[in-house]
Amino acid sequence: MKHNMQILQELAAKNGPLCVGLDTDPSYIPESILRTFESPSQAVLEYNRQLIKKIAEDKSACCFKVQIAYYEAMGLEGIKVYAETLKLVKESGLICISDIKRGDIAATAGAYARAHFTGDFETDIITINPYMGFDTLKPFTEYCTKAGKGIFVLLRTSNPGMVNIEQKELKDGGRVLDQVGNELERISQEMKATYPDQTCSPVGAVVGCTEESDAKALRDAYKDIYFLIPGYGAQGGDAKICGTLMKEAGGTVNSSRGILCAWKKDADCTAKVEKGTVAMSDIVTAAAKAAIASKADLLRF
Repeated sequence: MKHNMQILQELAAKNGPLCVGLDTDPSYIPESILRTFESPSQAVLEYNRQLIKKIAEDKSACCFKVQIAYYEAMGLEGIKVYAETLKLVKESGLICISDIKRGDIAATAGAYARAHFTGDFETDIITINPYMGFDTLKPFTEYCTKAGKGIFVLLRTSNPGMVNIEQKELKDGGRVLDQVGNELERISQEMKATYPDQTCSPVGAVVGCTEESDAKALRDAYKDIYFLIPGYGAQGGDAKICGTLMKEAGGTVNSSRGILCAWKKDADCTAKVEKGTVAMSDIVTAAAKAAIASKADLLRF
Protein backbone atom coordinates (compact mmCIF):
# COMPACT_ATOMS: atom_id res chain seq x y z
CA MET A 1 0.00 0.00 0.00
CA LYS A 2 1.25 3.44 -0.90
CA HIS A 3 0.98 6.12 1.76
CA ASN A 4 -0.61 9.44 0.79
CA MET A 5 2.64 11.39 0.75
CA GLN A 6 4.02 8.95 -1.81
CA ILE A 7 0.88 9.39 -3.91
CA LEU A 8 1.29 13.17 -3.65
CA GLN A 9 4.94 12.95 -4.69
CA GLU A 10 3.93 10.94 -7.77
CA LEU A 11 1.07 13.30 -8.64
CA ALA A 12 3.46 16.25 -8.42
CA ALA A 13 5.77 14.53 -10.90
CA LYS A 14 2.80 13.97 -13.21
CA ASN A 15 0.77 17.20 -12.87
CA GLY A 16 3.39 19.62 -11.63
CA PRO A 17 4.10 20.79 -8.07
CA LEU A 18 1.32 23.33 -7.60
CA CYS A 19 -0.98 23.05 -4.58
CA VAL A 20 -4.13 25.16 -4.88
CA GLY A 21 -5.10 26.61 -1.51
CA LEU A 22 -8.83 26.68 -0.90
CA ASP A 23 -8.66 29.37 1.77
CA THR A 24 -11.91 30.54 0.28
CA ASP A 25 -13.18 33.60 2.11
CA PRO A 26 -16.53 35.03 0.97
CA SER A 27 -14.80 38.40 0.51
CA TYR A 28 -12.83 36.85 -2.37
CA ILE A 29 -16.07 36.51 -4.35
CA PRO A 30 -17.63 39.60 -6.00
CA GLU A 31 -20.63 40.95 -4.12
CA SER A 32 -22.90 40.64 -7.16
CA ILE A 33 -22.22 36.88 -7.22
CA LEU A 34 -22.66 36.47 -3.46
CA ARG A 35 -26.14 38.00 -3.71
CA THR A 36 -27.30 35.18 -6.00
CA PHE A 37 -26.79 32.55 -3.25
CA GLU A 38 -28.80 31.87 -0.10
CA SER A 39 -25.69 32.45 2.02
CA PRO A 40 -22.00 33.33 1.61
CA SER A 41 -21.01 29.78 2.56
CA GLN A 42 -23.09 28.37 -0.29
CA ALA A 43 -21.29 30.70 -2.68
CA VAL A 44 -17.95 29.46 -1.31
CA LEU A 45 -19.03 25.86 -1.86
CA GLU A 46 -20.00 26.51 -5.46
CA TYR A 47 -16.74 28.37 -6.13
CA ASN A 48 -14.80 25.44 -4.66
CA ARG A 49 -16.86 22.92 -6.62
CA GLN A 50 -16.26 24.58 -9.98
CA LEU A 51 -12.61 25.33 -9.32
CA ILE A 52 -11.77 21.81 -8.12
CA LYS A 53 -13.38 20.36 -11.24
CA LYS A 54 -11.53 22.74 -13.56
CA ILE A 55 -8.13 22.27 -11.90
CA ALA A 56 -8.51 18.48 -12.07
CA GLU A 57 -9.48 18.65 -15.76
CA ASP A 58 -6.54 20.93 -16.59
CA LYS A 59 -4.09 18.81 -14.56
CA SER A 60 -2.55 22.07 -13.40
CA ALA A 61 -2.07 20.98 -9.76
CA CYS A 62 -1.31 17.88 -7.74
CA CYS A 63 -3.35 18.71 -4.65
CA PHE A 64 -5.57 21.15 -2.81
CA LYS A 65 -4.96 22.60 0.65
CA VAL A 66 -8.13 23.40 2.56
CA GLN A 67 -7.56 25.86 5.42
CA ILE A 68 -10.17 25.01 8.04
CA ALA A 69 -10.14 28.45 9.70
CA TYR A 70 -12.00 30.09 6.82
CA TYR A 71 -14.79 27.54 7.14
CA GLU A 72 -14.95 27.72 10.94
CA ALA A 73 -15.37 31.47 10.58
CA MET A 74 -18.63 30.85 8.68
CA GLY A 75 -20.15 28.89 11.57
CA LEU A 76 -22.02 25.60 11.40
CA GLU A 77 -22.88 25.97 7.74
CA GLY A 78 -19.24 26.73 7.00
CA ILE A 79 -18.13 23.51 8.69
CA LYS A 80 -20.57 21.59 6.48
CA VAL A 81 -19.05 23.33 3.46
CA TYR A 82 -15.61 22.29 4.71
CA ALA A 83 -16.67 18.63 4.89
CA GLU A 84 -18.27 18.82 1.45
CA THR A 85 -15.14 20.44 0.00
CA LEU A 86 -13.02 17.54 1.30
CA LYS A 87 -15.35 15.12 -0.50
CA LEU A 88 -15.11 17.11 -3.73
CA VAL A 89 -11.32 16.99 -3.62
CA LYS A 90 -11.37 13.24 -3.01
CA GLU A 91 -13.71 12.74 -5.97
CA SER A 92 -11.35 14.78 -8.17
CA GLY A 93 -8.60 12.18 -7.77
CA LEU A 94 -6.13 14.69 -6.33
CA ILE A 95 -4.69 14.72 -2.82
CA CYS A 96 -6.36 16.77 -0.09
CA ILE A 97 -4.23 18.50 2.54
CA SER A 98 -6.28 19.77 5.48
CA ASP A 99 -4.51 22.76 6.96
CA ILE A 100 -5.56 22.40 10.60
CA LYS A 101 -2.22 22.90 12.45
CA ARG A 102 -3.35 20.86 15.45
CA GLY A 103 -0.97 20.10 18.29
CA ASP A 104 -1.96 18.91 21.75
CA ILE A 105 -1.13 16.29 24.35
CA ALA A 106 -2.14 12.70 25.02
CA ALA A 107 -5.84 11.87 24.60
CA THR A 108 -6.60 15.27 23.08
CA ALA A 109 -4.08 14.71 20.29
CA GLY A 110 -5.68 11.31 19.73
CA ALA A 111 -9.08 12.92 19.40
CA TYR A 112 -7.75 15.40 16.84
CA ALA A 113 -6.22 12.54 14.87
CA ARG A 114 -9.53 10.62 14.84
CA ALA A 115 -11.43 13.76 13.91
CA HIS A 116 -9.36 14.43 10.79
CA PHE A 117 -8.28 10.95 9.71
CA THR A 118 -11.69 9.30 10.09
CA GLY A 119 -15.35 10.32 9.93
CA ASP A 120 -16.93 13.44 8.45
CA PHE A 121 -13.64 15.36 8.19
CA GLU A 122 -11.46 12.51 6.90
CA THR A 123 -8.63 13.76 4.72
CA ASP A 124 -5.39 12.51 3.17
CA ILE A 125 -2.78 14.68 4.88
CA ILE A 126 -2.93 17.24 7.70
CA THR A 127 -0.66 19.96 9.04
CA ILE A 128 0.64 19.61 12.61
CA ASN A 129 2.13 22.06 15.12
CA PRO A 130 4.89 20.31 17.15
CA TYR A 131 5.51 23.03 19.73
CA MET A 132 3.84 21.30 22.69
CA GLY A 133 6.47 18.57 22.41
CA PHE A 134 7.29 15.69 20.12
CA ASP A 135 5.06 13.25 22.03
CA THR A 136 2.12 15.16 20.52
CA LEU A 137 3.03 13.76 17.08
CA LYS A 138 2.56 10.09 17.98
CA PRO A 139 -1.26 9.83 17.62
CA PHE A 140 -0.91 11.27 14.12
CA THR A 141 2.06 9.16 13.03
CA GLU A 142 0.14 6.05 14.10
CA TYR A 143 -2.36 6.82 11.33
CA CYS A 144 0.56 7.24 8.92
CA THR A 145 1.68 3.72 9.77
CA LYS A 146 -1.65 1.90 9.94
CA ALA A 147 -3.76 3.82 7.42
CA GLY A 148 -1.32 5.40 4.97
CA LYS A 149 -2.16 8.95 6.05
CA GLY A 150 0.36 11.79 5.93
CA ILE A 151 1.34 14.77 8.06
CA PHE A 152 3.19 18.00 7.34
CA VAL A 153 4.89 19.24 10.51
CA LEU A 154 5.68 22.94 10.89
CA LEU A 155 9.43 23.35 10.45
CA ARG A 156 10.24 26.71 8.91
CA THR A 157 7.14 28.77 8.21
CA SER A 158 6.80 31.74 5.85
CA ASN A 159 5.57 34.41 8.27
CA PRO A 160 7.92 37.14 9.60
CA GLY A 161 7.19 36.11 13.21
CA MET A 162 8.83 32.72 12.71
CA VAL A 163 12.04 34.33 14.03
CA ASN A 164 10.42 34.59 17.49
CA ILE A 165 10.56 30.83 18.07
CA GLU A 166 11.69 28.76 15.07
CA GLN A 167 14.97 30.64 14.59
CA LYS A 168 15.93 30.92 18.27
CA GLU A 169 19.36 29.53 19.13
CA LEU A 170 19.47 26.84 21.81
CA LYS A 171 22.04 26.68 24.59
CA ASP A 172 23.16 23.22 23.48
CA GLY A 173 23.58 24.38 19.89
CA GLY A 174 21.43 24.77 16.81
CA ARG A 175 18.06 26.43 16.39
CA VAL A 176 14.64 25.35 17.57
CA LEU A 177 13.72 24.41 14.00
CA ASP A 178 16.81 22.17 13.81
CA GLN A 179 15.50 20.19 16.79
CA VAL A 180 12.18 19.78 15.00
CA GLY A 181 13.94 18.70 11.82
CA ASN A 182 16.04 16.14 13.67
CA GLU A 183 12.90 14.64 15.16
CA LEU A 184 11.25 14.45 11.74
CA GLU A 185 14.35 12.73 10.39
CA ARG A 186 14.22 10.21 13.24
CA ILE A 187 10.54 9.45 12.65
CA SER A 188 11.11 9.17 8.91
CA GLN A 189 13.84 6.61 9.43
CA GLU A 190 11.47 4.58 11.62
CA MET A 191 8.84 4.73 8.86
CA LYS A 192 11.19 3.01 6.43
CA ALA A 193 10.41 -0.29 8.12
CA THR A 194 6.72 0.16 7.27
CA TYR A 195 7.26 1.56 3.76
CA PRO A 196 10.65 0.19 2.62
CA ASP A 197 10.01 0.57 -1.12
CA GLN A 198 8.66 4.13 -1.13
CA THR A 199 10.68 7.18 -2.05
CA CYS A 200 9.58 9.58 0.69
CA SER A 201 8.29 9.44 4.23
CA PRO A 202 4.62 9.96 5.11
CA VAL A 203 5.95 12.55 7.58
CA GLY A 204 6.68 15.77 5.68
CA ALA A 205 7.65 19.30 6.69
CA VAL A 206 6.22 22.77 6.14
CA VAL A 207 9.05 24.92 4.78
CA GLY A 208 8.36 28.47 3.60
CA CYS A 209 9.95 29.77 0.41
CA THR A 210 10.83 33.29 1.51
CA GLU A 211 14.63 32.99 2.03
CA GLU A 212 17.09 31.27 -0.33
CA SER A 213 19.75 30.59 2.33
CA ASP A 214 17.38 28.68 4.62
CA ALA A 215 15.85 26.88 1.65
CA LYS A 216 19.15 25.35 0.55
CA ALA A 217 20.25 24.46 4.08
CA LEU A 218 16.98 22.72 4.90
CA ARG A 219 16.78 20.90 1.58
CA ASP A 220 20.34 19.61 2.02
CA ALA A 221 19.66 18.59 5.63
CA TYR A 222 16.46 16.62 4.99
CA LYS A 223 16.85 15.02 1.58
CA ASP A 224 14.23 12.29 2.09
CA ILE A 225 11.47 14.50 3.52
CA TYR A 226 8.75 15.86 1.26
CA PHE A 227 7.98 19.57 1.76
CA LEU A 228 4.80 21.62 1.79
CA ILE A 229 6.01 25.01 0.59
CA PRO A 230 3.94 28.09 1.52
CA GLY A 231 4.82 31.70 0.81
CA TYR A 232 4.80 31.59 -3.00
CA GLY A 233 3.00 34.41 -4.78
CA ALA A 234 1.01 36.72 -2.51
CA GLN A 235 3.47 36.28 0.41
CA GLY A 236 6.48 37.23 -1.69
CA GLY A 237 8.23 33.89 -2.22
CA ASP A 238 9.49 33.23 -5.73
CA ALA A 239 9.78 30.23 -8.02
CA LYS A 240 13.59 30.13 -7.77
CA ILE A 241 13.50 29.50 -4.02
CA CYS A 242 10.71 26.96 -4.56
CA GLY A 243 12.97 25.23 -7.09
CA THR A 244 15.62 24.79 -4.40
CA LEU A 245 13.10 23.30 -1.99
CA MET A 246 11.68 20.96 -4.64
CA LYS A 247 14.98 19.14 -5.13
CA GLU A 248 15.71 15.71 -3.58
CA ALA A 249 12.42 14.24 -2.22
CA GLY A 250 10.54 17.20 -3.68
CA GLY A 251 7.64 19.30 -2.52
CA THR A 252 4.35 20.90 -3.38
CA VAL A 253 4.07 24.69 -3.59
CA ASN A 254 0.93 26.31 -2.24
CA SER A 255 -0.78 29.31 -3.75
CA SER A 256 -4.09 30.50 -2.30
CA ARG A 257 -5.00 34.16 -2.76
CA GLY A 258 -2.92 34.41 -5.92
CA ILE A 259 -5.29 31.93 -7.54
CA LEU A 260 -8.57 32.53 -5.72
CA CYS A 261 -8.40 36.28 -6.30
CA ALA A 262 -6.89 36.16 -9.80
CA TRP A 263 -10.08 37.71 -11.21
CA LYS A 264 -9.09 41.01 -9.57
CA LYS A 265 -6.17 41.26 -12.03
CA ASP A 266 -8.19 40.07 -15.03
CA ALA A 267 -9.37 42.97 -17.19
CA ASP A 268 -12.41 41.11 -18.56
CA CYS A 269 -13.54 40.09 -15.06
CA THR A 270 -13.09 43.50 -13.50
CA ALA A 271 -15.03 45.09 -16.36
CA LYS A 272 -17.87 42.65 -15.78
CA VAL A 273 -17.77 43.32 -12.04
CA GLU A 274 -18.20 47.04 -12.72
CA LYS A 275 -21.15 46.31 -15.01
CA GLY A 276 -22.66 43.82 -12.55
CA THR A 277 -22.58 41.01 -15.14
CA VAL A 278 -19.77 38.85 -13.75
CA ALA A 279 -20.62 35.17 -13.20
CA MET A 280 -19.07 32.46 -11.04
CA SER A 281 -17.72 30.81 -14.19
CA ASP A 282 -15.79 34.01 -14.98
CA ILE A 283 -13.86 34.10 -11.71
CA VAL A 284 -13.29 30.32 -11.87
CA THR A 285 -11.82 30.72 -15.36
CA ALA A 286 -9.50 33.47 -14.11
CA ALA A 287 -8.40 31.27 -11.19
CA ALA A 288 -7.79 28.31 -13.50
CA LYS A 289 -5.66 30.46 -15.81
CA ALA A 290 -3.64 31.66 -12.82
CA ALA A 291 -3.07 28.04 -11.77
CA ILE A 292 -1.77 27.14 -15.22
CA ALA A 293 0.54 30.18 -15.17
CA SER A 294 1.81 29.29 -11.68
CA LYS A 295 2.52 25.72 -12.74
CA ALA A 296 4.54 26.97 -15.72
CA ASP A 297 6.43 29.41 -13.49
CA LEU A 298 7.33 26.70 -10.98
CA LEU A 299 8.45 24.24 -13.66
CA ARG A 300 11.11 26.71 -14.84
CA PHE A 301 13.38 25.70 -11.96
